[in-house]
Amino acid sequence: MEPIRSFIAIELPDELKLALTRLQTSLKQAAPPVVKWVEARGIHLTLKFLGNVSSDRINDIIQVMEQSARGIPPFQLEAKNVGAFPNLKRPQVLWVGVSGQLDRLSQLQQRIETNLVPLDFAAEQRPFTAHLTLARIREQASSHERQRLGEFVVAAKFDTAYTIAVNSVSLMRSELTREGAIYSRIGSVQLRLK
Repeated sequence: MEPIRSFIAIELPDELKLALTRLQTSLKQAAPPVVKWVEARGIHLTLKFLGNVSSDRINDIIQVMEQSARGIPPFQLEAKNVGAFPNLKRPQVLWVGVSGQLDRLSQLQQRIETNLVPLDFAAEQRPFTAHLTLARIREQASSHERQRLGEFVVAAKFDTAYTIAVNSVSLMRSELTREGAIYSRIGSVQLRLK
C-alpha cells in the first residue's frame, strides 16, 4: 500500500481564502524571487502534521480525531495581521495571525497531539502557535533580501478580521507536485459537546 502524506487541520472559509489571495498578490509585487508562495486555495490551520501514513491506519486516526473533538463545542477564530517566523528582521515563514477562542483551539490541538501518541506519532516538542502560512523563504535568500521582505510585510495591509467558524476538524492528504502541494480532504469529524 502506498503511504499517504497527511495532516490534521481546520479548513478555512472561501471568503478568507480570497482575502489571502489578495494579500499574497500585493506582497508578491515587492517580494524578491526567493519566496515560495503557498497556494492560497490550499491554506489551512494545521493542528498536526502526520507525514507518510499507511492507508490502513486512516480509520484509527479518524477515531482519534473523534475522541479528541468530543466535549469541545464549535468555536470562532479570527485571521488578522501579517507576521513572520522567527521575526521580521530575518523572516523564514510569512504568516497571517490567528486570534479568538484560542483556549478551545489549544485544547483541541493538545488532545489530538496526546491521543495520537499511542498510534506511534511522536508528540511535537515545539509549542503550538496558531497561524496561516502564506510563504516560505528559500535558504539561499540573502540577509538583505530577508530584511527587505520583512519591511514589506510590516507595510502590508491586512487589517480586516476574518471569522473562522470552527465546527469540524479534517484529515487532509498532501500530494507534492512540481507546482506545489495539492490538498484534499480524506475525512472530517464534527466538534460536539457530547
